Amino acid sequence: MPEGTIIKALSGFYYVIDEDKTIQCRGRGVFRKKKISPLVGDSVVYQYDNEQEGYILEIKERKNELVRPPIANVDRAILVFSAVEPSFSTLLLDRFLVLIEANHIEAMIVISKIDLVSDEEKEKILQYQEDYKKMGYNVITTSSITEQGMDALKPYLKHTTSVFAGQSGVGKSTLLNTLNPQLELKTDDISTHLGRGKHTTRHVELIPIEDGLVADTPGFSSLDFTIEEGELSACFPEIDEMSQGCKFRGCLHNQEPKCAVKEAVASGEIKQYRYDHYMEFLAEIKDRKPRY
Repeated sequence: MPEGTIIKALSGFYYVIDEDKTIQCRGRGVFRKKKISPLVGDSVVYQYDNEQEGYILEIKERKNELVRPPIANVDRAILVFSAVEPSFSTLLLDRFLVLIEANHIEAMIVISKIDLVSDEEKEKILQYQEDYKKMGYNVITTSSITEQGMDALKPYLKHTTSVFAGQSGVGKSTLLNTLNPQLELKTDDISTHLGRGKHTTRHVELIPIEDGLVADTPGFSSLDFTIEEGELSACFPEIDEMSQGCKFRGCLHNQEPKCAVKEAVASGEIKQYRYDHYMEFLAEIKDRKPRY
């Protein structure tokens, strides 16, 4: 049986890409009975009656899935932040990174508008770039979102399924339009609310770009944590690594004695701002209303 990837879901139809052809499929009734809903990004087994129409028979196991945007099997999240207008925020970046890490998605950081800041600010941002690189993240700084500025990003799109996210107003739609001018995403409909961008597309679609697939939605519409407090440290790679040396299993690196993480913060091995953000997120998760 042939296999492919759902690149669009619309009005009960699922559009499956298989090499160079796209087949319009319906889902079998068995999915509804099992309360399984096919998602964009799903790897599926299908059969087709002709070259254009078919049925999805099986959804392969997902390696991850996001709720907003509704998409599965994302390889990489490209987090777009600007150096200025809006100002670069490590707090917001770390919030996104926790969401990405919790879903076992590789994160990449793009800092744009580096040409618009003072030398002093530029030095600060380049230091942050080094910090995040040491944590294991790929970080690219660009002057502006132009075709030339995107050349450094293009190799990371090859043979992967990517989603873009990040600060509102940094130009994620502009970036996607630059990568693929056929998208014609609207760029003026941006909410000023922290981290929330409005987007006119009602459905998510994967667009072939640079031998990979890119979601045409600029980012997440929710930045709420759904993880438990004991899972948070695993979303900070350097804290996760250091926590192996803590005396107590399940150490939250808060009030516990003989905590290797707090020792690493004191010695400068873990950056103070990262630990502060960890503590802020930990408090937020603890204060979260219980779900029933």
